[in-house]
Amino acid sequence: MDIVSYFKDGGAFMYPILLVFLIGLVFVIERLIFLIKSTATKESFAIDIANTISSKGGKKALEACKGAVGPIATLCNVAATESNHGPEAVEKALDQSGNMEMANMEKNMTWIALAIAVAPMLGFLGTVVGMVEAFEVIANSDDINAGDVAGGISKALLTTAFGLICAVVLQMLQNGVMYIIDNIVVGMQKSSLALIKSVETKVAKK
Repeated sequence: MDIVSYFKDGGAFMYPILLVFLIGLVFVIERLIFLIKSTATKESFAIDIANTISSKGGKKALEACKGAVGPIATLCNVAATESNHGPEAVEKALDQSGNMEMANMEKNMTWIALAIAVAPMLGFLGTVVGMVEAFEVIANSDDINAGDVAGGISKALLTTAFGLICAVVLQMLQNGVMYIIDNIVVGMQKSSLALIKSVETKVAKK
């Protein structure tokens, strides 16, 4: 039997499971597109901006930030803007901006987690309903056919299998998204340290 046949044999519960899977997949794709755009500016850019701040000042650094996108670019903009107010002000502004950027990166992740949780639960529910129907056939039948009973039980278990498969796929994709987010966060932290250090160097030169 092919996958389509298994899907049809699983009964009505296969469709809501598929819907939940597709919803989770849409949010995964949306996050991946957002995160790919977020990696457009890397740590090397922050180091260049940090050097500009320490040698030429915040105004020149702001000019260098024009057109750059992503969390690290945002941090560079914040550091360049606050550079005249000293290292403490820059550090505080970077912390606030970093927290906002992290919240933006983790946006919609709860919907992916919800899809991961709901898919197998729907599968289990479909199995329970299928088993109830199978036992009703047994209870109402004077001449029990083992093939019919086995077919009903097999149909019921298909929903659990499908729900678990959907959850496993979404879980792997979610872990991939979280891995990308973790890497971006590490880059943001290193960039923040470089930017703060550049302001300290600038102050020390005065």
